[in-house]
Amino acid sequence: MSKTLVAYFSATGNTAKLAQTLASVVDGDLHEIQPKQPYTATDLNWHDSKSRSSVEMNDKTFRPEIANKVNDMGKYNTIYIGFPIWWYVAPTVINTFLEQYNAVVGGVPARILRMINVK
Repeated sequence: MSKTLVAYFSATGNTAKLAQTLASVVDGDLHEIQPKQPYTATDLNWHDSKSRSSVEMNDKTFRPEIANKVNDMGKYNTIYIGFPIWWYVAPTVINTFLEQYNAVVGGVPARILRMINVK
């Protein structure tokens, strides 16, 4: 039997709503990717080149810490990942999430089947 995970990062709540709907439709487990240091409105001010999100997105090697983990990632063979688009790409916390599990699902390298982009 297929086991599905819907993992998402949502800075303002829009992606969370979509992820909850998707998890319900696909009968999947829901996991919020939570940065260890939550983002504030000031952090998300993309007009400010010194805001946290601007600084992180300008450093391709930056990986913010994540506060929570998926229990038993290996049991999932389908993973949907939802995130807002920052600077035309996924937020760096998504890289942290993927690298943290080395993209392993079911004991073999995962094929991330769907990526949800919310603008």
